[in-house]
Amino acid sequence: MQSPGSKNNSKKRAEKGPAQRLRQRTAILILLILVLGFGAAVLRLTYLTTIQSSELQESAVDLQLADTTVSAKRGTIYDANGNVLAESASVWQVVMSPVNFKNDKQRQAAAKGLSEIFDLEYNDVLDDTKQQSHYVVVKRRIESDEREKVLELIDTLKKDYSCSGVIQLLDDYKRYYPKNSLASSVIGFTGSDDQGLEGIEYEYDSYLSGTPGRIITAQNARGTDMPFRYEQNVESEDGNNVYLTIDETIQSICEKYMQKGVEDNNVLNKGVCIAMDVNTGAILAMVTTDGYDLNNPYELSAKDKKKIKSTPKKKQAEAESAALSNMWRNKAVADTYMPGSVFKMCVASAALEENLVNEKTSFTCTGSISVEGETIHCSNISGHGTQNFVEVISNSCNPAFIQIGQMLGAGKFRQYYQGFGFSDKTGIDLPGEAEDSFWKEGKMGGVDLAVASFGQNFSITPIQMITACAAVSNGGYVVQPHVVSKITDSKGNVIKTVDKKIKRQVISDNTSKKMNEYLEYNTERQGAAAGYISGYKVAGKTGTTEKRGVTKFESSFSEDYISSFCGYAPADDPQIAMLVFFDTPDGDAYYGSQVSSPVFINIMSEVLPYLDVKTSYTDEELGYVDASAGDYTGVSVDEAKTAVEADGFTATVKGNGSTVISQIPTVSSGLQKGGSIVLYTDSDSQSETVSVPSLIGLSPDEVNDVASAYGLNVSFSGATTSSGTSSSQNIEAGTSVSPGTVITVSFADSSSTLNE
Repeated sequence: MQSPGSKNNSKKRAEKGPAQRLRQRTAILILLILVLGFGAAVLRLTYLTTIQSSELQESAVDLQLADTTVSAKRGTIYDANGNVLAESASVWQVVMSPVNFKNDKQRQAAAKGLSEIFDLEYNDVLDDTKQQSHYVVVKRRIESDEREKVLELIDTLKKDYSCSGVIQLLDDYKRYYPKNSLASSVIGFTGSDDQGLEGIEYEYDSYLSGTPGRIITAQNARGTDMPFRYEQNVESEDGNNVYLTIDETIQSICEKYMQKGVEDNNVLNKGVCIAMDVNTGAILAMVTTDGYDLNNPYELSAKDKKKIKSTPKKKQAEAESAALSNMWRNKAVADTYMPGSVFKMCVASAALEENLVNEKTSFTCTGSISVEGETIHCSNISGHGTQNFVEVISNSCNPAFIQIGQMLGAGKFRQYYQGFGFSDKTGIDLPGEAEDSFWKEGKMGGVDLAVASFGQNFSITPIQMITACAAVSNGGYVVQPHVVSKITDSKGNVIKTVDKKIKRQVISDNTSKKMNEYLEYNTERQGAAAGYISGYKVAGKTGTTEKRGVTKFESSFSEDYISSFCGYAPADDPQIAMLVFFDTPDGDAYYGSQVSSPVFINIMSEVLPYLDVKTSYTDEELGYVDASAGDYTGVSVDEAKTAVEADGFTATVKGNGSTVISQIPTVSSGLQKGGSIVLYTDSDSQSETVSVPSLIGLSPDEVNDVASAYGLNVSFSGATTSSGTSSSQNIEAGTSVSPGTVITVSFADSSSTLNE
């Protein structure tokens, strides 16, 4: 029998059992919670301190620092002679420190002043004055006149509102193009962030742009910028300078005459001119007509604006974009065209190199030729009859060149097409170079080969054609064209040079020399129609291309042409090659000899003397060579008259003074021997004018006689021989000019036969 005490103990043990187990479970649960909680915290901490460490550090820095980019000065672009074509001039950036404003009156005064100076919305500027920041940009790239107004505002705020240190002027840069539209399609322009968008500015942006600087500003716990003493400035590094092979003088001459060619011939789709050093590939000039002002590259011409305005409103934005792209487009590199007869210099070179022809090889032209049942006509529909190879080139005989192409065969034709560089981009250091369009290997049929032999039904770029022309002239070497000669850093140290790069030799030196002779003969025989220039040995070839191609059953050209001339000089020591072409002339003429050759002559007549190329005149040409006027001012009338006559001119005195105060033509002006030098002795006599007569359609002697009768002088260019006929004059008939003014008259050879 259990005692009462034993029963109580048993009861206590029974009651204690469940409670103890509950406490144990609770302890275990708490322990698990602690382990899991601390474990998760440890794992999270490990994740944050290892995997996310760098990211969190960057975020922390971002919260503590404000980083402002400071513009770098963009490098300068120079021409071949060191003339500035593009530069970044110093301007200013207006910034303010809003946290330094003490009251609303100061904020309102500053906002009013800044909004009026920069034509900004007052409320927008006022909102900026309320920012909790030490650095807010108000306006970038302000000019000196605006800078003066900002300085006046700073002074006013200080005097009238006891507000100082709030508005500051920092250095900034703005791109300027001092020559405006000169070489616009080559140089290109920059965007709002000073990044290159077109041309050299785009192609060499990584060199020109430099390295931006930084202003690093510390921020307090409230996210407000700390004062300027907590800033750290990292100086920007100026961009590198780029030196072009483009010669400003040659470029200007080319642009002048190309634009005149566009106007005279009502050219609808622009013109292109490329001048190249045949031995190095350096581009001396590159023109796409109807250029644009680099300082205002988004300003379209009145013609484009009118066209856009007539477009339905929904499509005006698209039309404007297309017009801008067309205006900026460098046609010399980015467009393709069918070369026409200028390509014959490459076909002739290939045939000579393969020993398939020589200068005595005979061809017969009846005016047409049949190829695989198709009749293809010559430009001379009556035929050239029997002719040797040299005469074939001069006659530009299509049937003969078709026979030459057949001698080569499609395989060899393709081989030389590739050898001259037409199947690949030239690699010129300009953006947007286009690719050629030619028959795929094995797809060139007999008719295809026939028309390709005179430059039809395939497309190349102008830069490819001038490169091939250079190879014909320079011994057969295909050189890579380039527009940059060197790059220097901001201190003038050369960091990169662009050397001559020869890709291959496509024809032998002997073949090249023969082609120089044959193409010079072509120019001498055809006269001004083929680029003849008095006193210089010129070699070249005209071209008139039917833009839509020679297709089946077509025996004549369409009414859409490209007129071109490709040539070089001197023929016996080639130095400069030039391609001139006009896309869709819509005037009275369309042949290359009528449209492009005169422009080539005018350009080369100025460029060759500029390059100091030696002259070699015939006895007849010597009679039309210009002499230079001396300086006859500052001396007595008698002394001046004696000096004028000694120089081979006649003197005409105007006024009642005893001393010569001015003269026309001016010192060093070129004019014909026997011309008149007008000597002015008082200011009243200088107001006299004469009306320029028409000097077109006359022989050189007749031009001299008419000009002399009007008291004017002339300077001759082109085919100045007894058979020459004046084709243009640089000052239009009817223009009022001073007596003695020199009129430059260009001549074509009226005895030449038109063959293209």
